[in-house]
Amino acid sequence: AGGTTGIGLVEAYDLDHPADSRLANISTRGFIDTGDNVMIGGFIIGPEGLGDATVIVRAIGPSLEDSGVANALQDPTLELRDGNGAFLTSNDDWRDDQETEIEATGLAPTDDRESAILSDLAPGAYTAIVRGALDTTGVGLVEVYDLQ
Repeated sequence: AGGTTGIGLVEAYDLDHPADSRLANISTRGFIDTGDNVMIGGFIIGPEGLGDATVIVRAIGPSLEDSGVANALQDPTLELRDGNGAFLTSNDDWRDDQETEIEATGLAPTDDRESAILSDLAPGAYTAIVRGALDTTGVGLVEVYDLQ
């Protein structure tokens, strides 16, 4: 409010049907800095009874310029961690890993410098961390899509 800045949190819950609800997508745009000021997107797969989920997580930067976003992060990197903070996988330049599988989802990033991870995840909490390659900064987008 009033032009102030800081760190915020957005959450989405289905309180009417918590046992069988599924969120299809969530995305967040913000300024990605260095150190502790990188972009962190948390998400939960669950509940237990629904089994594993196939998700694609994307870190978008350069293509934001096509939508008029100034100061877009030119080379985002993406890291996926579990609820305990344990490293699962990472990606820089989405075509370097899983290119065919990511293209088959119809959700491939439009710029080769952007990052994406396709994964089957068990129920639980996860964190997607977006940084700029070589400690660069700029505006970026982190997205999580449930493909089921």
